[in-house]
Amino acid sequence: MYKRITFLLIAALTGSVLLAAPVRKYDDKGTPPFKVLKEGEHPPLDAYDNFVIGPKYVPAPERKVVEDVPKGKVEQFTIDSKETKLFNPGIARKQFGKVDPDNPKTLIVETHKIDYKRRVGVYIPAQYKEGTEAPFMVVHDGPGLGMKTILDNLIAQKRIPPLIVISIANGGGDAQGHERGKEYDNMNGDYAEYIETEVLPRVEKNYKVKLTKDPDGRAAMGISSGGSAALIMAWFRNDLYHRVLTISGTFVNQAWPFDPKYPDGAWGFHETLIPNNPKKPLRIFLSVGDSDLLNPNVMRDGMHDWVEANHRMAKVLKAKGYEYQYLFCRGAGHGVGNAQSQFLPHAIEWVWKGYTAKEGK
Repeated sequence: MYKRITFLLIAALTGSVLLAAPVRKYDDKGTPPFKVLKEGEHPPLDAYDNFVIGPKYVPAPERKVVEDVPKGKVEQFTIDSKETKLFNPGIARKQFGKVDPDNPKTLIVETHKIDYKRRVGVYIPAQYKEGTEAPFMVVHDGPGLGMKTILDNLIAQKRIPPLIVISIANGGGDAQGHERGKEYDNMNGDYAEYIETEVLPRVEKNYKVKLTKDPDGRAAMGISSGGSAALIMAWFRNDLYHRVLTISGTFVNQAWPFDPKYPDGAWGFHETLIPNNPKKPLRIFLSVGDSDLLNPNVMRDGMHDWVEANHRMAKVLKAKGYEYQYLFCRGAGHGVGNAQSQFLPHAIEWVWKGYTAKEGK
């Protein structure tokens, strides 16, 4: 039932009739080479490679509240779009667009302006010392912070630094013609700049914290388009972010409006950008479900297969020598919620491995 509801929701958002995605196998022709892990096993923290987990998942012990572990606090505030300089006003569409007859890689979409309110959740660890600069992680599609217990436990065990987590809601809707799509799918540094100038100063002011300016102490995380947004932020503004955690990343052609500099949208990461550019100082975690999304709209341009996109990402990251780790999750659909129950603590720890605060900070 859950999967069926998910498919219907995606169909409503993309203007298509969507059937269940086919189940892909880790040893299908053209897949990157994988190492199959045992039930409940995690990849080594020092591995830059591709791994298969599932289809049975063991919930991570870090999800359980431990009585004597210091508990961080969660705060929440709201940003009114009318009070910001960027992404003001927002956009929305009434119906899914039509394929541009002059360019099948994009859509013609009619939009209208909207005002919106964006909620922001903030996790502050118990170990945070007032006046010091803290490392932090931005999480897209917030502000839910269900990972609070995981963070409490990982920090107490000194497996990650005492980091602040800032979970930011999107501006509404999804994909081409909606505010979420404008923020998450477009290939530029605009949303990173929005967070830098509109969100982070409010977090510091509201909760009397200092956030590090060191890009090695900053991570971005997201699911689906939130995942591609995390990499887009780090790719275009690697002066701000070096660490990226993606789940079912939308590394497909979903950018809108069409930008001739990036004609394939986020599909361009594995098609041209990563292979044809110098290696950037990025550490990237990838994950996808074996029945993740496939062609969920009318474009049929060969660039809307989430599994293939993530496979291609793993290949080009490996070839370019990036620090990356890729999980192929059997028995999992888009968002791999069942697999996350097992691997999320590991993924957070892996993304932060190697971080050391700069002297004096």
